[in-house]
Amino acid sequence: MMEQKIYCKEIQDYIDYASNNPNKVSEDIKLCIENIVKPTLSRDDVFFDEKVFHNCIKFCEKWFYPLFPFQKFIYAFFFMYEKETPSLVIFSEILILMGRGNGKDGMLMPLCCFLLTHYYGIKNYNIDIVATSEEQAINTFNVVYNMLEENKTVMKKFFEWNKTEIRNKKTNSKLRYNTSNAKTKDGKQTGMILFNEYHAYEDYKQINVYSSGLGKIEHARTVIITTNGTVREGPLDEKISISESVLRGEDNFLNLLPFLYRLKKREDVDKAFAKFLETKDRKDINLDILCQANPSLEYRDVLKNEIIKDYLKMQQQKSYRTEFYAKRVNLPEQDEDEVAIEWNKLLKASFKNVEARIPRDFNVKDGEDAIVGIDFADLNDFASVGLLFKIEDEIIWRHHTWICCKSRFYKDIKFPFANIGSDGFNDFEVVNTESINARDIVLHVLKQIGKYNIKKIVLDSYRYKLLEQTFKEFNVSVETRDNPNGLIRMVRYPASIAAIVAPQLEVEFSNGNINIGDSALMRWSINNTGVKTGRDGNKTYYKIEPKLRKNDPFMAFVVAMSVINLLVKEVIYV
Repeated sequence: MMEQKIYCKEIQDYIDYASNNPNKVSEDIKLCIENIVKPTLSRDDVFFDEKVFHNCIKFCEKWFYPLFPFQKFIYAFFFMYEKETPSLVIFSEILILMGRGNGKDGMLMPLCCFLLTHYYGIKNYNIDIVATSEEQAINTFNVVYNMLEENKTVMKKFFEWNKTEIRNKKTNSKLRYNTSNAKTKDGKQTGMILFNEYHAYEDYKQINVYSSGLGKIEHARTVIITTNGTVREGPLDEKISISESVLRGEDNFLNLLPFLYRLKKREDVDKAFAKFLETKDRKDINLDILCQANPSLEYRDVLKNEIIKDYLKMQQQKSYRTEFYAKRVNLPEQDEDEVAIEWNKLLKASFKNVEARIPRDFNVKDGEDAIVGIDFADLNDFASVGLLFKIEDEIIWRHHTWICCKSRFYKDIKFPFANIGSDGFNDFEVVNTESINARDIVLHVLKQIGKYNIKKIVLDSYRYKLLEQTFKEFNVSVETRDNPNGLIRMVRYPASIAAIVAPQLEVEFSNGNINIGDSALMRWSINNTGVKTGRDGNKTYYKIEPKLRKNDPFMAFVVAMSVINLLVKEVIYV
């Protein structure tokens, strides 16, 4: 057992609370306590400035409002520094994920105000609030602004302020908010960046520009406070994935401290309301488990009423379901009537252990039977080629995609192309030419013919016309009535394929038989695809947003799946 070197009553109180109330504390917070908090308290190289921490608590509660125990617990880690180099904080990045209505602004803004003061004691410790909407940024900023206005007589001795900036007179530290074009913010000298509602960011363009100003002031740190949202494969998903590995005890190179208040299972929400739905008596609602995503719940009756109201609204309005689970309990899902495949099923198709992010295996030997699927809209945009295998009950798909950065839509596409080459981002290439070379696509297919036993190459007739000359150059034959063994099968009516493939894909994804590997682009592509059921009962696929949300890797998969019967091994009985 590790010897505890640092004692803090507020930290210990919350550790005891978590131990005594296991149903109210998320598994992620329990892991944080065991694998980050306790080891930190046992380190010899950590200096905890207990005096300044308690001054902070007194300041915040005097000028703002009483703090909840979990808030004091989180505050304490802002006052831990490297013992030999006190200018460096132990945790340079703090992520706080909690449900909507828990008072995110009210929680952090008193702390931000304190960090501006001489009680904290760092001059020019500027704090930038960054949000994607002006309303959100102003609402956050106004927590401090309104306090100063309400206590003007006293506060004007220490601060000067207007509706865009607050400055402490003794330290020259400023609090300001930012929502305008990120290009104008490069080079700011910032002590702390507060990203509010991180889930709204679809890429790193604005995030990286603001972050470039860190490191010039001591105690530099980034704080993220957010609910979850409906953007998938964006910065928040990546940050949560990194957090999960840190919480499991893996190396914490980023000095990240994640507080993930969330539920893991949809059924837990239903359990809280199960008896109430029978009796209609509010006394039969037990929201204890919802505290895992809403740590303020047992202190705020208003939040209780809002969650109950939203749950009942969800029973009447199915369209509200996605928002409720994403924002109230941080359990994101898509509208099942719109997205082709639910997100949790995509994760199971990618990882054999979703929690640990261990990718599904690619156990395919050279010479194995395979189908090639090809799809692209235009060669100056996206193009995808994939290989489909069937090994016993497992359907394995691996794609390679070309992305043309000269496309007029490229800069607006919300996918982190900059992560290319890292785990989950190694199955595409960005082409810096006016269009994708049709020859490159065909040569890639020919390599697969040399490695595997390709039964068919499937694409629609329009795409084939753009590749026809190159295929003919390499004597790749086309399937016709007179040549049924031709390698290329052209689909005459691609829209009709979904009627056959969609029901099969739903079953195979649900049964966990689909294996797409750790492919962020493939998950993004599927998540960009909607499905509609016609009056005849047949399903059709469509792009949820036609210009920026590409789905070529998925549609290549769909055309390949249309001939999966060719991969069924013939059983010979002796």
